Amino acid sequence: MIADRLELDEPRLASPLGRVSPVVKLAIALVWLVGLAFTTRILPPLFLALVAMVAGLWLGRIPGPTLARATAPLWIAAVLIGVSNTVFAAANGDPAAAELLTIGPIRITTEAAVAGVGLACRVIAIASVGAVFSLTTDPTRLVDSLVQQARVSPRFAYGALAAYQAIPRFGQDLATLRQARRVRGLRGGWHPGLLVGVLVLAIRHGDRMALAMDARAFGSGPRTFYRPIGWHWIDLVASVAAVVLLVVALAVPT
Repeated sequence: MIADRLELDEPRLASPLGRVSPVVKLAIALVWLVGLAFTTRILPPLFLALVAMVAGLWLGRIPGPTLARATAPLWIAAVLIGVSNTVFAAANGDPAAAELLTIGPIRITTEAAVAGVGLACRVIAIASVGAVFSLTTDPTRLVDSLVQQARVSPRFAYGALAAYQAIPRFGQDLATLRQARRVRGLRGGWHPGLLVGVLVLAIRHGDRMALAMDARAFGSGPRTFYRPIGWHWIDLVASVAAVVLLVVALAVPT
């Protein structure tokens, strides 16, 4: 999954959703998140989750198996969150609340079930939107867009990109440390000392990144850009469509 996010294939980058400005897509995701925070109903988040999935498959040209692998763990987590909030809700202890069912000593009320399902649906919507965003957005283009269009500090933006791209290196460092232990005749499985080694290597990588950024004068003043990013008509279309879909979702009757 990390490799899918770090190295997007050409069809996804050239798709209509891939050509939308990353800042616009990030703003859409945040606006939808804020909109879902003002509703506890079940249908609005399910509607937005469905829209995000269809947009990812159709407009983003994301392969179905890739999207399924990216969203399945998050959907399972959403279901677990909904079940736990339903079972342990305070409304279950209210004698005046309408009882939905009883499982042994556990009493489930209608109010608790509705609240738990609504929370799970919101998590599913957020997970779906986030997965489609990450699978159709190149990290480097996202940072370039943040710097050029959102006026984010280059030192902060490119530093965050460097940290994000260093994540797969942690796995490589851990594998190297385990192989080194085997060469010395030690067990190559889990050992607390591996954490110290990974931490030391992470600090060294961070030092090298910081020196490289200082050598390129990040944060010293105005900069030119190798990949200029501008506004296009597709950004306006995506923004208007996203607002319309959010209004429609919130207006869906229950």
